[in-house]
Amino acid sequence: MERAILLADMNAFFASVHQVLDPRLQGKPVVVIGDPEQRRGIVLSASYEAKRTGVKTGMILREARQACPHGFFVKSQYHLYVSFSSRFLQIMRDFTPLVEPFSIDEAFLDVTGSQKLFGTPVVIARQLKQRIRQEVGLTCSVGVAPNKLLAKMGADLQKPDGLTVIGHRDVPDLLWPLPVRELFGVGSRYERHLRRLNIFTIGDLARFPVDILKRKFGVIGEVLWLSANGTDSSPVEPETLDRVKSMGHQVTLPRDCKGDRLRAVILELADLVAYRVRSDGYVGRTVTLCLKDPDFCWLSRMRTIPEYTDLGAEIAAAAMGLLAEHWFPDWPVRMVGVTLANLIPCRTEQRALFGEREKLKRIEQACDLVRNRFGRKTICRAASLIEGGVEYAR
Repeated sequence: MERAILLADMNAFFASVHQVLDPRLQGKPVVVIGDPEQRRGIVLSASYEAKRTGVKTGMILREARQACPHGFFVKSQYHLYVSFSSRFLQIMRDFTPLVEPFSIDEAFLDVTGSQKLFGTPVVIARQLKQRIRQEVGLTCSVGVAPNKLLAKMGADLQKPDGLTVIGHRDVPDLLWPLPVRELFGVGSRYERHLRRLNIFTIGDLARFPVDILKRKFGVIGEVLWLSANGTDSSPVEPETLDRVKSMGHQVTLPRDCKGDRLRAVILELADLVAYRVRSDGYVGRTVTLCLKDPDFCWLSRMRTIPEYTDLGAEIAAAAMGLLAEHWFPDWPVRMVGVTLANLIPCRTEQRALFGEREKLKRIEQACDLVRNRFGRKTICRAASLIEGGVEYAR
């Protein structure tokens, strides 16, 4: 039996949640933004009424107000979105145990084995949409396909409140004419590389010699070629959220930052990441530093360190090394992020009794005790006491 995969994507999710909770906002242009006081005043979500005025995700607050002067601007409330997400996920699990959350507002369902109970995949998709609308108040677009890739592409084709069925035979007509950037997995970086090969559409990629793509991009080249031809064998994995792959934290700074102040922010972020990693019982090896300048040009670099760690000092050292290697000292920074990846469950390690790592471990554990009792902001590094240092990272 051919697999039957659904991808359900909630429409304008954050904005729709606020419209459900406040009926006065229904049918009105709603714009969900970050905290402007912390200079996070960018658009996180916009209702379709707001989108029609030109508001887009990622737009800064000033531009959004100019485009939609009569809009209703709402600060984001993440706990509400998590609550609504858990509600529609539970409805999905009534149809199949094979539900894989893909993000906070979308999830894959494998309904191959559910058809005798609930009907064809299209019937299941209609029932799912109806229940989510009635019980949660949200509309969603659903893609129905024999694999996850095509289901995702299908859900994106009709918004809002769409239902699209895509089979392998539909790929040439529905997907190949689209710009290659529309293919799931192709970002701006790969789009630029593909354009240099005169690949502008998904069809161009599907017809391109796969051997050349493999030589140019390695295994990713073959994956992109298979995707362009509608091929994907990845399973729906319900336990995907149970496997923590990375932990990170980032801040948007209230003003430009460089030099000692920037290093102080990185130190605080590294300590915060390490605290979270230790609290959840993990260690990791790959440190990623993300930086964005005032013009939104960004850089992301990673380094794998020799030993697994949960120590803020070691995470910070790796991040500082990346900063020194890849960022000009006088170049201002507006957003900073530090992440620890390649996480595994922490096991008891044999360390030298008076080794440097053991000393660091004891110091950071003592800091954890203070933070757990009196709050995270009660203890910080001396470097954060320079003017503005603590403010930036909190």
